[in-house]
Amino acid sequence: MRKFAAPAVVAMLCAFALVSPAAGLYSSPPAHQPSVGAASATGPRTVTLGPAGTADDGGAPGAGSGTGSPLAPAVEPEITPASPAGEPTTSGTVSPDSTQTPSGPGAATENSTPPEPASIPPLWAPDAELAQPSIPASGAAVPEALTAEAPTTERLATEALVPDSNTAAVLTVFNKINEYRASKGLAPVKYHATVAGLAQDWSNNIASREVIEHRANFWTDPRALSPTNGAGEVIAVRWDRDAAQLVEWWKTSPGHNAMLLDPRFNVMGAGITYTDGNWQTSPSRYTLWGVVNFFGYTTLPAGTVTSPGSGPTDGNVFPPAAPSVCDPAVKHMPPTQDLAGAAITSAADLVSINSSGQLLSRPATGDRGYGAAKVIGSGFGTAKEVFTPDWDRDGAYDLLTQWNDGRLTLHRGLVGGGFGSGVTLGASGWASMTLAVGGWCANNRLPQLVALEGSNIYLYPNVGLADMSSRTLMATAVSATRLAMVDYDADGFQDLLARRSDGTVVLYRGAGTPAPRAEARTTVATGWADVTGIRPLRDVTALNSTGVALRRANDAVQYWDLSGGTLASPSNITGSWAGQRLAQ
Repeated sequence: MRKFAAPAVVAMLCAFALVSPAAGLYSSPPAHQPSVGAASATGPRTVTLGPAGTADDGGAPGAGSGTGSPLAPAVEPEITPASPAGEPTTSGTVSPDSTQTPSGPGAATENSTPPEPASIPPLWAPDAELAQPSIPASGAAVPEALTAEAPTTERLATEALVPDSNTAAVLTVFNKINEYRASKGLAPVKYHATVAGLAQDWSNNIASREVIEHRANFWTDPRALSPTNGAGEVIAVRWDRDAAQLVEWWKTSPGHNAMLLDPRFNVMGAGITYTDGNWQTSPSRYTLWGVVNFFGYTTLPAGTVTSPGSGPTDGNVFPPAAPSVCDPAVKHMPPTQDLAGAAITSAADLVSINSSGQLLSRPATGDRGYGAAKVIGSGFGTAKEVFTPDWDRDGAYDLLTQWNDGRLTLHRGLVGGGFGSGVTLGASGWASMTLAVGGWCANNRLPQLVALEGSNIYLYPNVGLADMSSRTLMATAVSATRLAMVDYDADGFQDLLARRSDGTVVLYRGAGTPAPRAEARTTVATGWADVTGIRPLRDVTALNSTGVALRRANDAVQYWDLSGGTLASPSNITGSWAGQRLAQ
């Protein structure tokens, strides 16, 4: 990762572009991907929750932010040949300075950089450490006194998006880019409100989640209007609101500069989002997030205008989206927890329930490998389903349990090991539903719950430890006996896999909003009639890889990789699975 410093204010940059096969591909991995960890949780007193049995470190991000003049790193794009179809290749990736880099989805680039000043604090400030209760030896019951929750008033730092108008900032970015292109003898790019909507959506998305990453396959989004001559995306963030400096920063980076000056691009859209960060008092929080999408069209799409505000419908650049159930009450900062002692150490771990009602955790060891199963809890024999999300986004993986008696409970995971006492999120009525849990809403860092009741799918917003009674209708006429939430098509949004009784699997693609995309439902798999569990997984084959584990009827568990946007050939996960069912 190459870091840049300036005498005044500094931005973080990230760039990704797809161009025609003859021109090649510019791409860059996500910058400052927050580590995913494990911390505290809750459930009924009849459940015995043991200590952690793994020792996998969740890691910690390591970028810098400054004092005096804020500092942040910039990610140079990699330059890669395009495949014949114009899609990114996944091997042989070489960065602009000829440093060999890892290949594949989410591959990271690390270039040599001078040491940062000692006064620069971490880019992502860790949450305040809280004393954790001592945990008894493995298999021992956890006394109630040891599972009492510690005060959480200082645990989570939260902030909200600032709803100030971005009209002037978007116009500034547009004008600065075209001034720069004119100085190099290039034709100006034009503006399109629909493309701007794509950029604004992603700017809000990454700002609300506090991550710097690209929207995968953004050029296939309908709002891209089917570009025929290349596409590109650049991202930068700042501690101040000087939008012009976003462009100045992109000009200093060879890869980003190439996108600003690509003669193929003739339409752009910019998204600017404000947050209430203050680098003087909290160096890890930014105030301005900027995303620009570039597209090349052989024929300009209808609605293209010469500049923001010059068309009949785009005077406000991009109107704010209507409020929805997806809107978070607050924005949770990325957790930075050390998970070495936690019961569930990563989003790649496999948790199962054996015939005695014990919870077993198998820690991921990399490249589809898993360590020995260890008991992390007991008393789950009457659970219909167990899910392992980070429900409160404190860094820890929790246990969300659907019981056969109709209850829905939460055990908060403890960073030091084990889980907290149970909290009831729903007292009755949950047993008959088919559930899936995950980040369905693009602008909400908290996971949400999707429930199939009859033939209707409902979205339940995450309300913390309160009763989950409010819901909104997502889709009707749905036929499924099992659901799973995963980014199937690798576009950055969660999708639903709906397995029917005949073993066919139908895809309901998400768009980050409450309702799935309005489109024909595609059958993406057959022969899954014997599947009794579908567990979405991340980071099993590589950083940011996605996939699903399937529990099959023949006491086998398979892993199906999804990083390429479709189900790859399965492989069996070794181990004894007799009498066990997967947590979802």
